Amino acid sequence: MKLMKNIIAAVIGVVCTAALADVTIGVTVSATGPAAALGAPQKNTAELFPQSIAGQKIRWVVLDDATDPTNASKNASKLITEHKADAIIGSSTTANTAAIVDAVVEAKTPLLALAPIELPAAKDRWLFKMPQNNNVMGQALVEHMRANNVKSLGLIAFADVYGELWIKAMTPLLQDAGIKLAVVERYNRTDTSVTGQVIKTITARPDAVLVVGGGTPAALPHVTLVERGYKGQIYQTHGAPSAAFLKVGGRNVEGGIFVAGPLLAWDQLPDSAPTKKSITSYVKDYEAKFGPGSVSSFGGHMWDAWAQLERAIPVALKKEQPGSEAFRVALRDAIESGRDVIGVHGVYNMSATDHFGHDERSRVLLRVESGAFKLMAASSSK
Repeated sequence: MKLMKNIIAAVIGVVCTAALADVTIGVTVSATGPAAALGAPQKNTAELFPQSIAGQKIRWVVLDDATDPTNASKNASKLITEHKADAIIGSSTTANTAAIVDAVVEAKTPLLALAPIELPAAKDRWLFKMPQNNNVMGQALVEHMRANNVKSLGLIAFADVYGELWIKAMTPLLQDAGIKLAVVERYNRTDTSVTGQVIKTITARPDAVLVVGGGTPAALPHVTLVERGYKGQIYQTHGAPSAAFLKVGGRNVEGGIFVAGPLLAWDQLPDSAPTKKSITSYVKDYEAKFGPGSVSSFGGHMWDAWAQLERAIPVALKKEQPGSEAFRVALRDAIESGRDVIGVHGVYNMSATDHFGHDERSRVLLRVESGAFKLMAASSSK
């Protein structure tokens, strides 16, 4: 009888321990280093997240990779092996995200990426991208170019994965629109001068130039083009716009056109916009903690990662317990099956063949006017 009581007590203890297990979410972002304009607001956003959901405690582990892919890889390993993360959010740049993919795939841990990245199907199974697909965003830029009689385009891009993905996306879009890609130049995030690249670009005499960069380093080619007398339209990708970019670029980025998520124009959106309510809530919470005007599109990607998990975690909890491979698989499946998940950058509909989940509701065009981003045209909503 005593043995039976001990067995029963042990079983009850195991069940209670399982029921009380935390859901652990690991985060690695570039809170410092060249991409701090991206990672700092992402780290700040993580401070707004709740500590429980559906009665289940959420344990957050937030690490800084200092914009270093090696650090990002180490952080991912630490989150997986030491903290037993059920999901990971990160990182801020495409290169850093690429550095952590192998670890999460091997551990079968869902990764909610904060930078756009494309992978083979086997690896992409565990990766969900919060930023908009480059094809969706690039199409908005090309439509504007075609409407404004742009016949040739110069391109100055980061010499990394982010730059190459944009070049890959833009090439067929430009061909379909009958726009010639006149010149392609590359630069590094840490470069302090792009004079050579800009001179070569201007010499090619393109009607417009697209700068493919992220954070404040995206301002360097833009500013240099203007200082060197370039008079054509300058475009930027959704990796660039932020208050920090405007501060660094100053008057030299006036008139620049950016494709971006609707977050940056939240107060200019009509009330009918599907993301207006969620954006307003996020902006108010963020600025209440970090000050007026402090919100950025990059922090919004972190918020959308939470929007995915907020819906998916209760679904996975009905099937498995946190801390196990079975729970991570259930969580992955729940994210993939999400329909009409409203974030601040769009309405997500993930599927087995689409781990971006965005449509035209995820983009707007902005022009810099008097040192601020002004809404030009919102994409048609479905």
